[in-house]
Amino acid sequence: MMRRIQVRITGMTCAACSNSVESALRSVNGVVSASVALLQNRADVVFDPSLDDDVKNAIEDAGFDAEVMPQPTTTKKNSDSKTLVGQFTIGGMTCAACVNSVEGILRNLPGVKRAVVALATSLGEVEYDPTIIDKNDIVNAIEDAGFEGALVQSSQQDKIIVGVSGVMTEMDAQLLEGILSTSRGVRQFRYNRISTELEVLFDPEVISSRSLVDGVEEGSNGQFKLHVINPYARMTSKDNEEASNMFRLFMSSLLFSIPVFFIRVICPHIPLLYSVLLWRCGPFIMDDWLKWALVSVVQFVIGKRFYVGAARALKNGSTNMDVLVALGTSASYFYSVCALLYGAATGFWSPTYFETSSMLITFVLLGKYLECLAKGKTSDAIKKLVELAPATALLVDKDKGGNIREREIDALLIQPGDTLKVIPGGKIPADGVVVWGSSYVNESMVTGESEPVLKEATSSVIGGTINLHGVLHVKATKIGSDAVLSQIICLVETAQMSKAPIQKFADFVSIKFWLSFLVANVMIVLVTYIGGKIGAYPEEWLPENGNFFVFSLMFSISVVVIACPCALGLATPTAVMVATGVGAKHGVLIKGGDALERAQKINYVIFDKTGTLTQGKATVTTAKVFTAMDRGEFLRWVASAEASSEHPLAKAIVEYARHFHFFDGPSPTKDGETHNKDSTISGWLLDVSDFSALPGTGVKCCIDGKRVLVGNRKLMAENGIEISAATESFVVELEDSAKTGILVAFDDKLIGVLGVADPLKREAAVVVEGLQKMGVEPVMVTGDNWRTARAVAKEVGIKDVRAEVMPAGKADVVRALQKDGSTVAMVGDGINDSPALAASDVGMAIGAGTDIAIEAADYVLMRNNLEDVITAIDLSRKTFARIRLNYMFAMVYNVVAIPIAAGVFFPYLRIELPPWAAGACMALSSVSVVCSSLFLRRYKKPRLTTLLKITVE
Repeated sequence: MMRRIQVRITGMTCAACSNSVESALRSVNGVVSASVALLQNRADVVFDPSLDDDVKNAIEDAGFDAEVMPQPTTTKKNSDSKTLVGQFTIGGMTCAACVNSVEGILRNLPGVKRAVVALATSLGEVEYDPTIIDKNDIVNAIEDAGFEGALVQSSQQDKIIVGVSGVMTEMDAQLLEGILSTSRGVRQFRYNRISTELEVLFDPEVISSRSLVDGVEEGSNGQFKLHVINPYARMTSKDNEEASNMFRLFMSSLLFSIPVFFIRVICPHIPLLYSVLLWRCGPFIMDDWLKWALVSVVQFVIGKRFYVGAARALKNGSTNMDVLVALGTSASYFYSVCALLYGAATGFWSPTYFETSSMLITFVLLGKYLECLAKGKTSDAIKKLVELAPATALLVDKDKGGNIREREIDALLIQPGDTLKVIPGGKIPADGVVVWGSSYVNESMVTGESEPVLKEATSSVIGGTINLHGVLHVKATKIGSDAVLSQIICLVETAQMSKAPIQKFADFVSIKFWLSFLVANVMIVLVTYIGGKIGAYPEEWLPENGNFFVFSLMFSISVVVIACPCALGLATPTAVMVATGVGAKHGVLIKGGDALERAQKINYVIFDKTGTLTQGKATVTTAKVFTAMDRGEFLRWVASAEASSEHPLAKAIVEYARHFHFFDGPSPTKDGETHNKDSTISGWLLDVSDFSALPGTGVKCCIDGKRVLVGNRKLMAENGIEISAATESFVVELEDSAKTGILVAFDDKLIGVLGVADPLKREAAVVVEGLQKMGVEPVMVTGDNWRTARAVAKEVGIKDVRAEVMPAGKADVVRALQKDGSTVAMVGDGINDSPALAASDVGMAIGAGTDIAIEAADYVLMRNNLEDVITAIDLSRKTFARIRLNYMFAMVYNVVAIPIAAGVFFPYLRIELPPWAAGACMALSSVSVVCSSLFLRRYKKPRLTTLLKITVE
């Protein structure tokens, strides 16, 4: 049996690195497949489990650090009780090389077992041993590397950051510190009097965060009011600060660069100004002094970040865009300084290129600023999901005197078991169960369905949904990472960090660019310089007072800058990030870029019948008894047999029998509460023994020592029960009308038949026709009989039907369709669909289905609506059309500009690309790719009214 793992790899800087790792892994005997993602710094490996150490050693032998990652989960829980998982914000990262640097530093810290950093969200997740290293040590390590670090949250709730109001004087501050100093469980605290933020580290086994807040407020007699600061709100403010800082740097560089450009280009045409610039001040003229002073500020003050980033990358043995910018600008700046000094010493004045340095830095900062804005746009989906969570909650508890009270608390202070009051129009503060009240709740933020859902006692509710009418009392059951909203956020974050297989194309092209860059750059300098020395081209080509070295150097700098393939690395991840956010907005959760790529190639979509094509709310339409047994007694025996089964048909039978005996439904008690349905039934059902559920056939049991069988023909045949011609005719009639006939045998004799209908979803037929128009062939699988299956398929327009399929056989249907190389999607909702969901190329789980089905799927359709199958495929196709367009944008600048930068056209047309213009092209290529991806935010999903107009592309 093969094993699949993901390995975190540190030290990769370009596509050549990822390819060398892939080659090293594939050369290991026993490795079936290996795929390396450069931007995500990870490898996906399928191999013989006995080769665990060989896989890691192969990567390390290739010159990189490797760490086997734990199996992914939908929640960020800590699997080892001795370690903690902390989430940190990391500001200042600009590219994949920065991510490599931070991860390498974090993973080398003592006590750190795992470190994952995401560039798109500026977040890092670190698993560490708190007995060896502290969270503050991790933050300090991030800051020592030249980045900004801060803790967002930890798997152990032992730290809280609150805003404090009511501290007006020094005496108030001392009172606050005194209360905290005497509080049990408080380890340390820090109060910032400027920002009025209080950071408290406490022992969660001694005191809870809510008790801590209550203790401070009560200790001050209500003078101090504390409100918890949402960690994600702090993270968002840091993102905004990064964009604002980049804008300030760009504007500062622009203000210094405009005068330099003006002096170089405009002033020579204004005699009066030009005469001033030609004044000699010491060894240099005023023109040289001004340009040197202005550009020095740009180069070393504003451009300091490029030197810091370059030093950081080189220190970790990698190269990034900061290295190229620092190299290009330093070459032009220091050459210009040397030219001035040489001219002052010898009297031979060569041209200077100060403006090249300043303009290059300006354009790169512009590109960085626009990328910061774009990064913020791509993470909007996560931010909007976070904003759905309510800020406060009404807690119903008891005061010290035992009296029931209501008080407002921060939603972040809710604990499992709390009873929360939700007023009309308010947001439900946490996942939980209704314990009192009745109301309609708008769950569109999760399901996408605009129709409100009735919530009564024992009904489950989701945090962040809106209570519309009545008052509800909700008992909190899930908070933090266990909550539905948090799990959705986690799925979106995971998908946005994933890599699509198409990115291998970008890796391949990037290698070609880098090789071209290395070869061309060396050749340009040598050929141009040597060619000039031997007289291969006229000296008229040289700039005024220039020489062959300077002439070749300018071409070299331009090639260094323009050859950077940064845009290629952004083409796929940015589109995947936007697509996953757009999908979440429309109720389609995508688990990764690889799922997106497979979905746009789907040939077949397999639908499970019950609960997927049908509403999953089966109802008994017919009950016929063939013996003298009383109808009520017949239903009582059948319901008793089916009461222990979880099958939808069984539930329908029990409900039908209950209504037959208690047609007026459950009656209210004297306390105004309603009896639970099960307690009502339990009084009239018979005792059952030897119960057995037989998948695909029915159930059998013993009642009063007599055998009872409830199921299909196969069950009867296996147990020797004879079916008369009249009974068979009646069952066939039911099946031809799309109903399921259920046979009932008592004491080895067939005594009756039940007809059960499960209505189709209203959109089923239109979705099937829409898929056919898109070139996708729908297939239906069901464990039901052939006549019923054909009747249902005919009603929705499906031609390919696979009936009487056992649950395990659904996966066989998937594999059969895959044999000719077709891409197969499976849509299901139950536990029995999980094998087929896992075997399919693209598994789509209906959101109302089971957790196991959702775990096995690639897409989670949050709404119980088949339209989302169309949306998932359509979004995938449009995303990959956008990715292909991104590659065109990424490559066109390089393909067109590199020959110009290398001077290919200079001998014929005297066309050249100055280094500052090369920097502009490099910045614009990245900006073009990101803006192209952002256009996906305008995606409109196909509507039912226009669905049938879809044509095959």
